[in-house]
Amino acid sequence: MTIESLSTIGYDDGDIDTNVSANPHIGELIASRYSRRQTLRGGISAMTAAVFGAGMLAGCDQDDERRATTVTAGGAITTSVGKTVTLNGAVTSGNSASTAWTQTSGPIVSLANATGAAASFTAPAVTAATPLAFQFTSTSTDGIRSVADTIVTVAPATLDFTAVPKSLADVVAVPSGYQVTVLYRLGDPINGSVGAYANDGSDTNFSARAGDHHDGMSFFGLAATGTTPDPTNSSRGLLVLNHENITQSYLHPNGPTTVAGARPTAEVLKEIEAHGVSVVEINRGTSGWSYVNSSSLNRRITPFTPMDFSGPVKGNALLFTGYSPTGVAARGTINNCANGTMPWNTYLTNEENWAGYFRREAGDNARRTAALGARSVVAFSRYGLNTGSNDALKAGNYNWATAAAPAAGDTRIAKFNATVDATKAANGTGDFRNEPNQYGWVVEIDPFDPASTPRKRTALGRMNHEGCVIGRTIAGVRPAFYMGDDAQNEYVYKFVSSATWSAADASATNRLAIGDKYLDTGTLYVGKFNADGSGQWLPLVFGQGALTGANSAYAFTDQADVLTHARLAGDALGATKMDRPEWTAVNPVTGEMYLTLTNNSSRTVATTDAANPRAYSDPKTTGGASNGNPNGHVIRLRETGDSSEALAFTWDIYAFGAGSDLNPANINLSNLDATNDFSSPDGLWFARPSNVAGQGTPLLWIETDDGAYTDVTNCMLLAAIPGTVGDGGTRTFTNSLGGQTASQTTRIGKAPGTALKRFLVGPKECEITGIDSTPDGRSIFVNIQHPGEGGGPSGITSNWPQSQASGTGSGRPRSATIVIIKTDGGIIGL
Repeated sequence: MTIESLSTIGYDDGDIDTNVSANPHIGELIASRYSRRQTLRGGISAMTAAVFGAGMLAGCDQDDERRATTVTAGGAITTSVGKTVTLNGAVTSGNSASTAWTQTSGPIVSLANATGAAASFTAPAVTAATPLAFQFTSTSTDGIRSVADTIVTVAPATLDFTAVPKSLADVVAVPSGYQVTVLYRLGDPINGSVGAYANDGSDTNFSARAGDHHDGMSFFGLAATGTTPDPTNSSRGLLVLNHENITQSYLHPNGPTTVAGARPTAEVLKEIEAHGVSVVEINRGTSGWSYVNSSSLNRRITPFTPMDFSGPVKGNALLFTGYSPTGVAARGTINNCANGTMPWNTYLTNEENWAGYFRREAGDNARRTAALGARSVVAFSRYGLNTGSNDALKAGNYNWATAAAPAAGDTRIAKFNATVDATKAANGTGDFRNEPNQYGWVVEIDPFDPASTPRKRTALGRMNHEGCVIGRTIAGVRPAFYMGDDAQNEYVYKFVSSATWSAADASATNRLAIGDKYLDTGTLYVGKFNADGSGQWLPLVFGQGALTGANSAYAFTDQADVLTHARLAGDALGATKMDRPEWTAVNPVTGEMYLTLTNNSSRTVATTDAANPRAYSDPKTTGGASNGNPNGHVIRLRETGDSSEALAFTWDIYAFGAGSDLNPANINLSNLDATNDFSSPDGLWFARPSNVAGQGTPLLWIETDDGAYTDVTNCMLLAAIPGTVGDGGTRTFTNSLGGQTASQTTRIGKAPGTALKRFLVGPKECEITGIDSTPDGRSIFVNIQHPGEGGGPSGITSNWPQSQASGTGSGRPRSATIVIIKTDGGIIGL
């Protein structure tokens, strides 16, 4: 039947409103039990439960007395990367049985106290303003759920501290809100059988004490108990650090002595043992950080520690010595500067200015030529081992080789005399003519196994190794390792392993065997920087190009010869001479490599190029001037295709060191001001990707080793949030020095501005060097090297670290590791 027909016959189905009573509608019931806001938040199920109870079939003739709570999630919050955010929920009415915070959108964060009213989290790494949504839920004692929402907007990372002013005080100065603790000092004992350090020159046994001149450094997380690695632990770990050199005068009661032209043996042994590497356990307890002087993992590696050679040069005649006639063993490491932290939990220490320690008697060039040929003299001279003019004496640092042997047959001191003994075998197995060839390598150490023997990795070449930093590791891709050769007009190198990366290797227990896999076979390259911003990696492979026996400057014999004399190989290939290539660092997000070019006093207007573009004079307030490129710069490169295997790259200069008072048109090209001007960049490190400081736009830390600006300020540590290669443009300016003037064009990054700030200034006459952090980024370790280096027992020029608390003191200065924390427990720098 149609509707029309029903209407015609007057049909009525009763669907009309005949209830005129005062009883409430369901909406009115809901309104009386549940606020409008809660209705919107809780949905239909909450409304039904509020009116009918948890089960609608529970007896329609009963009055349900259950009640909901009323909640609020607080107002919207705006913050930035790395900040601690507290969400403040509240139950404003009713009885709550439980509460909980949950995240409903945005980059996932880890909520602390998620079941409490006040939950917190660390703002995640973002590169643009990003909203995160959170919901606060309360379940009433009657089982009714009420919710409220809030939004947290996270802005990109900023350097959220006030820049530390330049200073000549005898303290480590850090921004307000930060705290400095001295952790591990020269002479500190590393086992229970060695007494406290007297610091008056009488102390001995540096094989069981902290060495001098703390330098490159890495933190390795330890499991809560035992001796196994835990890369996530930020409260217990191993600190591994280099002891590059010594401040000789402070190691003896009245400075070093010489008797009848010879150094005392005891003094020399002390000085040698104060070099090398420390491995020490450190813990963070309720009262802060301290080192454990009785740990079974504590270890000192010195110039006397037995080592093995590995890689292509192992067993080669170039390594034959009286100690190792087969060239497979080594004895010690020295002048260890920067470092490298391997993802398989080993430490790389790097031998830098090792050549200066060796003695060569007058006439040794002639003896060497007769025994080994003229090419041997060429090689020694290229590495700074040449004798003086007219083949005169090269005495060697500290005149160690003049000391008598500690005992008959003990050659620990004798090895520092590289003079050819014409009465011994021509292959060097009877003396130490080849001992210098045993130095200048990258050395790998397993810090978790005190019984392990360090390995010198010859595939990475021989030079004044500053550091060795691995690039990003990507499964199935061959990793790259970046290195600088720290001397004027030397080169930058890259080693690409022949093994592709496997993430499983990061947790292997045979750590040095993993090092064998990645560090013993591969290709070593040297860098060439072109004026147009491009660059090439040139392979150092025997038989390719000029690396043959036909090379007129130096006739190469095999691959071992090429690697042992990497400088000569770089010469032959036309690599770019750089302004002292020092530390390398790789941005963990972009993979771009940064390199400090500390300074170059020999740079002239005529020898500038696009990658090393400045030659100028920097006047000192105390009189005189520094010339060449006295303030240095930081260069960076991006591999083609962002691949560690690439043979080409693009580059620009991230920042030029300069005083803020220098000419911005021709010298202060990065427009530095009083908050960020610096000189002689040296140490370089990106924050760890295990925390937000190393994610998104990672923090870059720059340390200085200054000679040009120390009339104005002590050395410093700066924090930066750098951009990317190519974010600036091309710049042409005028160099003027020594009566010469010429224009130069270079590629310069955008001005750092507020994205570069001075974070720390050190005590008198120090170098700031060595840096790492805990995985959570909430503790950062920094080394203070050679405070008061210009003084001695009768004229102490710094009392640090004794002066740290008050700025004054009376004792001899000591190199030391400090640890810096934020007083609010936050992430350093953000």
